[in-house]
Amino acid sequence: MTQQEYIYLIALTKVPKVGPVMAKNLISYCGSIEAVFAESKKNLKKIPGIGHTFAESFETETALLEAEKEWKFIEKSNIQVLSYLDNAFPQRLLNFDSSPIVLYYNGNADLNYHRTVAIVGTRQPSEYGRIMCDRIVEGLLPYNVLLVSGLAYGIDAAAHRKCVEVNIPTIGILGHGLDRYYPAEHKSLAKKMIENGGVLTEFPSDTRPDRENFPMRNRIIASLSDVVIVIESKRKGGSIITAEFANEYNKDVFALPGPVTEDLSEGCNKLIKQNKAHLIESAADVAYITRWEEIDAGKVVQKQLFVELDEDETRMVAILREHKEIAIDAITYKMAMSPSEVASVLLALEFKGMVKSLPGKKYVLI
Repeated sequence: MTQQEYIYLIALTKVPKVGPVMAKNLISYCGSIEAVFAESKKNLKKIPGIGHTFAESFETETALLEAEKEWKFIEKSNIQVLSYLDNAFPQRLLNFDSSPIVLYYNGNADLNYHRTVAIVGTRQPSEYGRIMCDRIVEGLLPYNVLLVSGLAYGIDAAAHRKCVEVNIPTIGILGHGLDRYYPAEHKSLAKKMIENGGVLTEFPSDTRPDRENFPMRNRIIASLSDVVIVIESKRKGGSIITAEFANEYNKDVFALPGPVTEDLSEGCNKLIKQNKAHLIESAADVAYITRWEEIDAGKVVQKQLFVELDEDETRMVAILREHKEIAIDAITYKMAMSPSEVASVLLALEFKGMVKSLPGKKYVLI
């Protein structure tokens, strides 16, 4: 995309009442981002879901001025802007209609990493929670993951710090613009993360870390991750919101169990009790549920001449036939299954010699 196209895209996020779903709808019907700003109010009214009232109030002049100001900050701060139309944009987010149309990124990690794991939890962890967080992060090292969290106090920061220590790439998802760090005490940690990972946000500069931004931040954490691990949480809170998003998005959720007498264990124990999370004791539990070990075994199989397929395998083969190659997140979305269930079906098809895995967590029908 050109600089002007990015400015138009940023401007669209600043138009009142235009969220990600409407923005994508406008761009799709108008044909390009520039065309949205050139479209007449008469034609806007004809677009499904737009309506007369919105079309009449659609005003872009102020939004464009704000976007041009934002671009100056972006250039000055050496920030990378990612459009949902860019290849570098996190492809996992494209499976969800409410995903942002633009992201602001400072870092060097691949946002389409082979495996992504989120660790979230309480801002005031116990010694047990801190110890288990360190153990789980360190245990993930052999599985070549990108770790995602929210750079908040407590478990989030503990997970990021351990990643920096053991050299696991880690991304902090922020609930504000990149002109600040919240909490301010984590600025030095964020700088270290940028060396092998980064910080990412959907919010432009001058966006304060207001309360309403963090559920939006949590949905990005959930959608960007293959696995979400909750380490200590009260019955309600941001970690539980992230876990709920992850379940809605068919992600694998894990929760660390704790004493039933402790407030910090209530949220995790409830997730496990309601079958909304797998019980986790170590990183090996993640590998077992997601079948990473089996997939990594690299066993050579021969394609069978006459293959019997069950219902799920038949559905997946049909999906694979529609594409030259397809990412596992797209398969998960189309199959309406959890990542672990999809991995299981893919593994079965690999052993039957029908499917081959490609770099970038993509699959192709043989």
